[in-house]
Amino acid sequence: MTTGKIKKAFLGGNTPLGFYSFFDHNYIINPSYARKLFILKGGPGVGKSTFMGKIGKALLQRGLDVEFFFCSSDSNSLDAVAFPQIGVALVDGTRPHILDPRSPGAVDEIIHLGDYWDERKIEKNKDEIIRLNREISRLFSTAYGNLMQAKILHDEMESYYRDSGALNIAALNRVTREIAKNIFNDRARETIPWERHLFASAITPNGAVNHLETIFGNFDKRIILSGPAGTGKSTIVKKIYDEAVNRGYEIEAYHCSLKPNELEHLAMKSLNTAVITSEFPHIYKVAMEKDRVINMLKFVNESCLRPFMADLEEARRRYQEAFTRAVTFINRAKKIHDEIERLYIPNMDFAAIDKLRKKILDKILSYT
Repeated sequence: MTTGKIKKAFLGGNTPLGFYSFFDHNYIINPSYARKLFILKGGPGVGKSTFMGKIGKALLQRGLDVEFFFCSSDSNSLDAVAFPQIGVALVDGTRPHILDPRSPGAVDEIIHLGDYWDERKIEKNKDEIIRLNREISRLFSTAYGNLMQAKILHDEMESYYRDSGALNIAALNRVTREIAKNIFNDRARETIPWERHLFASAITPNGAVNHLETIFGNFDKRIILSGPAGTGKSTIVKKIYDEAVNRGYEIEAYHCSLKPNELEHLAMKSLNTAVITSEFPHIYKVAMEKDRVINMLKFVNESCLRPFMADLEEARRRYQEAFTRAVTFINRAKKIHDEIERLYIPNMDFAAIDKLRKKILDKILSYT
């Protein structure tokens, strides 16, 4: 039997606004096709990621496509897995992305892994657990402050292109209209589209991590917008997004970790088309011959930038410095989180959890 296809993404991210969550029922699995959403509860180290990962691999080996959603604070750990072909998903519903049942029994089912720990032994470490959690909160607060500095400097970098008159707005609008015409060809659907919002990349303890190729690698038509901050990439993405929604097409909108209210990439499955931005720290290196790569610098009059080049380079240097410092604090928080997990792991009945996992796997297989 052939294995299914893998997609990797993030449902939440570390951002200048703090932890930014897309942990909504509607974004995990299409509500029109949702059959079962298992919400896992329990503390750190109880095996939620392993539970989801093993079920995901089992379904993958049986030929089903699997979406793995990773944790932005531990890029090797899972926050959710989804099986879109059968409308089933499992998700970590604990802090900082608390998720409770919306349709309990009908769709949502809680799996409480806290039922399998020895509470009396864990209570002996109460003071240490509280202390470590407090330190994690402090480190993340400092990291988010540095990400805010990075965002402000990123805004400054953009301003030199936008406010100096260097960016040719008329040419940018023309190419946007041409891209839209090429994608949609005046076609529309008489449907209410499903919008799914996610992150394709995340700011993690290991730096910037992305899974762009697992998301966009299978699209026949890919438009890659390459260029530095301020050259109009997000403007094009937003206009194509609006056009897709207005025409009734389902869309996956991938947001920017540094500016979570802005869009970075689009995936339109029914049109077999993706729009991808390529800029540090997520350079899209894989390009097929049929891809359309647009160098956004061709819309820039460099002579208008010359008076500001020293300031631009200084802003870029300080941006990368603030970004790196934020990653350092996230990494330190991850190491302390690992210490907390080590206080829970010896007090878990993992044999009983394995039996539960096999029971849940059988239940999911019944939907196939």
